[in-house]
Amino acid sequence: MAMATSASQLPGAPSVESSARLELNGPAPDFEANTTQGSIKFSEWQNGRWVILFSHPADFTPVCTTEFVEFARRYPEFERRSVALLGNSVDSVYAHIAWIRNIEEKFGLQVRFRSLPTSISGSHGSMA
Repeated sequence: MAMATSASQLPGAPSVESSARLELNGPAPDFEANTTQGSIKFSEWQNGRWVILFSHPADFTPVCTTEFVEFARRYPEFERRSVALLGNSVDSVYAHIAWIRNIEEKFGLQVRFRSLPTSISGSHGSMA
């Protein structure tokens, strides 16, 4: 009697090579999304730069605001190193825009990086 020793040996299971895996420090899957600065297709927008895709739980919260403010303050350093910033949370693009405007008004700085909602679509289907 033959026995499967891994999921990939089960009948009809995709091979490890054919299924894409998301890994820390690995390449991100391509996706399209509406952001606070218009629509992007990740592979074209990224354009050979390193990207820090950071996630925060929700807009208008103290900790998340602090993180956004620091990324905004250090934006020129990232830009000098050819590193793009891309924020993401569960809130809508419209909430992101309102929050960014609030940050710019309250802290007197410009948020020059994009932010997008968690729900995006791409080569892995819909990601949420």
